[in-house]
Amino acid sequence: MDVPDNSSTRRSTCSSSTKDHFVEASTRLEQFEPVVSWVLRPESSMREGIPASDSFHEPISMTNDWPHPHRLELGHIFHPTDFSSAPDVAFAHALKLALATKAKLTIFHVNEELEETSWEHFPHVRATLARWGLIPPRSSPHDIANLGLSVEKILARGDDPTAAILEYLSRHPADLVVLATHQLGGQPFFQSVAEPVARESGAMTLFIPSQGWGFVRVDDGTFHFRKILVPIDTSPAPFPAVQAVSSLSCTLACEHVAFTLLHVGKETTMPFLRTPRQSGWTWHITLRRGDVVEQILNVEREETPELIAMTTQGHQGFLDALRGSTTERVLRLAHCPLLAVPATK
Repeated sequence: MDVPDNSSTRRSTCSSSTKDHFVEASTRLEQFEPVVSWVLRPESSMREGIPASDSFHEPISMTNDWPHPHRLELGHIFHPTDFSSAPDVAFAHALKLALATKAKLTIFHVNEELEETSWEHFPHVRATLARWGLIPPRSSPHDIANLGLSVEKILARGDDPTAAILEYLSRHPADLVVLATHQLGGQPFFQSVAEPVARESGAMTLFIPSQGWGFVRVDDGTFHFRKILVPIDTSPAPFPAVQAVSSLSCTLACEHVAFTLLHVGKETTMPFLRTPRQSGWTWHITLRRGDVVEQILNVEREETPELIAMTTQGHQGFLDALRGSTTERVLRLAHCPLLAVPATK
């Protein structure tokens, strides 16, 4: 059921009782072991807790001429569903983010036989919000509107979900697409639908695994957002992913977050990067050697982050076309949600 859109767009910054700032993360380490990790800290404690090998580091300069991290600005969140049980977790994430950003939420389903599909098959927005304690039981659409939330449910006829989704997004662009990655009729949903949609739509896409963990609890709507993994390289530039997770953490009012910036390769190839700093946030830099996908998954297994965020450019060459992009290959084996952020053009 359509609900009047009472949302408004505002740009606000995260606040903190202490001075927020940005730090330039750029180091030069002449020799290193296969695994190197250090922590970026405020200037007053920059050297505390860092191993003796830090003598190879250039000083990390501090700057305060960058703005504070801003809230994530989303006007439209798009969530396709196939009505299986797995998308319940993805729907919870889409709804939580729509509430946090006051974005319009579109829930979209494609089916060849519309006559066999009931609106009751769609995720129940009001029942979910009532379970989360945000509206009373047996509430009306007006109660949803009072939360600043606008929800649209669309049932489309078609035998090609990917084509139908992309056609809709071409006419109604989304700022964020939230997709479940699960088995669909014996065929991997993320390979047949999720990956092409993310690649062709050009929208920032949040993938929620059906087998693994998320950062929003389905039963009560609470979230757990303490650790975020951001693989970085020179191409594509990592700033869009860093900016996205910073804004997301700000939007969800996360007071304590540990960000791990992972670079697979030599230290000399690690990109120069400014990272937004806020009281309670820490930025760890980790270097690994070996296969990029394997090392990303190794760090995910070791640190169990609530989110992996990657800047992506899709398929860049013949091998990527055969195997999938680095982001897609990580997605197929990751146990936590993955946020794919389009590279800046």
